[in-house]
Amino acid sequence: MSRRTVVIKVGSSTVTRQDGGIDSEYLLSLADQVSRLRTSGDRAVIVTSGAIAAGIDALGLGARPSDMPTLQATAAVGQVRLLDAYRDAFEPYSIEVGQVLVTRHDVGHRQQYLNACHTLERLLDLDVVPVVNENDTTAVEEIRFGDNDYLAALVGMMVHADLVILLTDIEGLYSADPRTDEEAHLVELVDNLTDEHVAAAGGAGTAVGSGGMATKLEAARALLKAGIPMVVCDGQRADVILDAVGGNPVGTLFAGGEAAVKGKKLWLAYAGRPKGSVTIDDGAKVALCLGGKSLLPAGVVNVTGSFVVGDPVSVEDSEGNVVARGLAGMSAEDLQKVRGLKTGEIAQVLVSWNGSEVIHRDRLVIL
Repeated sequence: MSRRTVVIKVGSSTVTRQDGGIDSEYLLSLADQVSRLRTSGDRAVIVTSGAIAAGIDALGLGARPSDMPTLQATAAVGQVRLLDAYRDAFEPYSIEVGQVLVTRHDVGHRQQYLNACHTLERLLDLDVVPVVNENDTTAVEEIRFGDNDYLAALVGMMVHADLVILLTDIEGLYSADPRTDEEAHLVELVDNLTDEHVAAAGGAGTAVGSGGMATKLEAARALLKAGIPMVVCDGQRADVILDAVGGNPVGTLFAGGEAAVKGKKLWLAYAGRPKGSVTIDDGAKVALCLGGKSLLPAGVVNVTGSFVVGDPVSVEDSEGNVVARGLAGMSAEDLQKVRGLKTGEIAQVLVSWNGSEVIHRDRLVIL
């Protein structure tokens, strides 16, 4: 049997006690499962929440701060407590843990993304369990992942995971919000996300976390494109990680299937930070999404942001939906001058134009 790589995301409500602070007993059970997973030859990466919750407890604040400086200071204190707790939990199993803190700004640049990939891979090669968290001490709203569910999906892509497991405080995805609908039932398998699944996802999560089922569906959507299966399950269930890896039915399985997006296009679609956007007409949308064509200036109706050749940009339709992302073949300044023009007319406006497309199809990913 080939060696598998498993990404395990632990939510704030799972890693912390109800009265606040880190649940050390739970982390011991987590370490035990990871140890047995490694005994079978598999590798594990942990994506953890809980730094802010741990900081709230350590500082005696009583509630999650609302202003960014206090929130970041709370995370700084809590991150120390959190990593110490992981180290203490894994020490009886003679397993070293290594901290990896990232922001969307870090992985939004291609080279830094690759550096992070190499760091994670090297830690795994050294038989270390990477413990990944968003760097809440420096991240601001514009560069946040928003929730560690999406970060777990991204880490899954970075380490070419065979499975991503989201440990949470509910059993999985339900047919409706179980908090308000008594007839809601667990959905055990999802191989294609639908509007009905999204509608059933409900709202935000717990007071100590920032997510909910909706953020887990966003993670699932990305992983389905990458061909990586994901399980959402009750993190308190005994041996739930081992059951999920073993293929036993736990929670909700989002089946990976064949990867629709691979390699550099994965970064472009899910990690690359767009420097601007272009709005296209309906004809260009059909050409891109159904015809596999490159984007030409004739199909562009609007340009926003400031980007240069090689920058990631979003492609939006007339209703504001992001339909694609790609690497710009023209600067925003030049594109503003020639948007809507046919190829034969462009040279009359841009003397230096070399025939480049707005986005070449080889540097474009359809979302």
